[in-house]
Amino acid sequence: MKKLTTALVIGSVLSTSALAAKWHMPTPYGDGNLPTQIAYGFAEEIKDKTSGDLDITVHSAGSLVKHTEIPRAVKTGQVQMGEVFLGILGNEHPVFKHDNIPFLATSFEDAKKLWEAAKPQVEQQLDKSGMKLLYAVAWPAQSLYTKMPVNTLSDLAGAKMRAYSPSTSRLADLMGTTPTTIQVPDIPQAFSTGIIQAMITSPSTGVDSQAWDYVSYYTDVKAWIPKNVVVVNKRAFRRLDKNTQNAILEAAKHAEALGWEKVAERAASDKAKLIDNGMKVSDPSPELLNQLQAIGATMIEEWKAEAPKEVGEILTRYQN
Repeated sequence: MKKLTTALVIGSVLSTSALAAKWHMPTPYGDGNLPTQIAYGFAEEIKDKTSGDLDITVHSAGSLVKHTEIPRAVKTGQVQMGEVFLGILGNEHPVFKHDNIPFLATSFEDAKKLWEAAKPQVEQQLDKSGMKLLYAVAWPAQSLYTKMPVNTLSDLAGAKMRAYSPSTSRLADLMGTTPTTIQVPDIPQAFSTGIIQAMITSPSTGVDSQAWDYVSYYTDVKAWIPKNVVVVNKRAFRRLDKNTQNAILEAAKHAEALGWEKVAERAASDKAKLIDNGMKVSDPSPELLNQLQAIGATMIEEWKAEAPKEVGEILTRYQN
């Protein structure tokens, strides 16, 4: 029944012209997550600004389109806009990996600076794919969830680690673990059935998936601060009248500003929820931190080698 409903919705999207009042926006994460909450506000602001002429339905938690399929759905016009975790586009071009590189930017201030440095390249690559960037929402810093205490990487030797992007797969390799691709909705079952024994993700994802039910330890390594991006099909956007385009762009500007404002607050509250539910939260040992930072340095060099011109421009803007 769910597959039939999804097919009917997408079918209705395909049969609707870009000038129609009803648009669809799939998102990969549940309603409890900050990016999804901002997406609802974004859609509501556009509806208000256009007096209902453009009504965007947000389909959360992968209910309309699976996460990995959202970029293609937007490119091909199956849906007019969508939200994706930026790092999953890493195989399309290295510029999409900038916020998945460990220890390149670990504070919100640095992450925002890195985003401003990378945005021109990201916009250029999305444009080539028939998509237009609207806004980005950062996640809290990514840290380590495990069933056992981890003081050095040797404690993780041979473990299966969740991967969700090309960069996280490479990180798992360098950590001496086995990368295993698991999307957010499948995390609890993957841990419970032994498919994975560790993951690096945000406190928000930990709360959303009730990590305390399947792991006991959260080591606050703050490895990187990734983002979701909201994109629109370029052709659909161009077919809108100028006032509607401006309404979307203005709402997008507000959404991004709100995301940067709220993410630190959400990081603190979600970390507190992990503690309240019995998880053992600790800072990394100096040895573990040194080992992870060394891996980060390796991944930065590898990233540069993938696209020296584009990556070099990002790093130059970021470091100046």
